[in-house]
Amino acid sequence: MPLSLWLSFVAVALAATFSPGPGVLLAISTTLALGARRTLYSSAGNAAGVFIVSCVAVSGAGLLFSHSPAAFSLLKTGGAAYLAWLGIQQWRQAATPAIQTADGDGSRRAVFMRGLAVACSNPKSILFFTAVFPQFLPMQQMTGPRFLLLSLTFVVCMFVSHATYVLLAAKAGTRLLHGGAMRVLRRCMGALFVLMAAGLLLTKL
Repeated sequence: MPLSLWLSFVAVALAATFSPGPGVLLAISTTLALGARRTLYSSAGNAAGVFIVSCVAVSGAGLLFSHSPAAFSLLKTGGAAYLAWLGIQQWRQAATPAIQTADGDGSRRAVFMRGLAVACSNPKSILFFTAVFPQFLPMQQMTGPRFLLLSLTFVVCMFVSHATYVLLAAKAGTRLLHGGAMRVLRRCMGALFVLMAAGLLLTKL
């Protein structure tokens, strides 16, 4: 793969990963609840989910979702329901001490699985990889090493994005840790999860 083409993909990947989405919102909310170190597990789960989704897209199953309204609707409904549930839990637990995540379980495994679920339940990710990968490499030329190059590049860009947001959230969190400001902020995060769920439901092929 030519270096210039790869750099173009890096630019697209950075633009996509820095655009606020469910994964970014989950990283920020986890940072506010558990701290930056525990958020690493959320981002790792999100990265694993993104890799799975990219495999689905390249395998041809992505075409099923992009051409089957029923399959796409089923996936987006499940994804929206999960995001809405996270938002409601975040709102309800805003008044609890900052040792809880959106569903009250702050274990490493739970945080990892939450990141994985958010990534895998977002049909927009499948559409993104199905549409973008062929722009940089025709599917008939998508060998294993080339696929890994594109997928791992995207994952690295995602980690850079999450790290940036996490550092900003951690810095803000230390100032808002006491008083009602943190409760208000966590409720805002919950509301954003619900809004993203609504936006996902409105997504059309």
